[in-house]
Amino acid sequence: MAIRNSAKAVIVKDGNLLVIKIQENSGTYYILPGGGQEHGENLHQALERECKEELGAEVEIGELIFVREYIGKNHELASYHSHAHQTEFMFLCNVKLDTFHIGNSPDKGQIGTEWLPIKELLEYNLFPKALRPHLISYFDSGKSTTYVGDIN
Repeated sequence: MAIRNSAKAVIVKDGNLLVIKIQENSGTYYILPGGGQEHGENLHQALERECKEELGAEVEIGELIFVREYIGKNHELASYHSHAHQTEFMFLCNVKLDTFHIGNSPDKGQIGTEWLPIKELLEYNLFPKALRPHLISYFDSGKSTTYVGDIN
């Protein structure tokens, strides 16, 4: 099976991270905006499209700050994701408008957006969970490894 590429937006304002809020299976969790790259798109085009779909907003894409792999067979949902292998490219972004709404093609279970305080990310059910300390470190000290590996 092919490896899927995905582009994610890391959008920060006043010490808060913009996330997508998901309600599924009687639980709530958060993810970064973004999604899968389609054939013929570059990563920036994929991220621009996904942010319009999920946030209803246009973004200005900055530097690449993290690269994460997800190899499903290695994680807690292996029984569902054993076939999955995805590489995610996370870019620092700014939004062109200061209002957000669910776009015209939200993720399954998407119920809105929310700003989470970066210093408190460990208290939230943000996926991938192993990325939370990297985000805190990056925005606290400006230092973190770019390639975070096969994490969830």
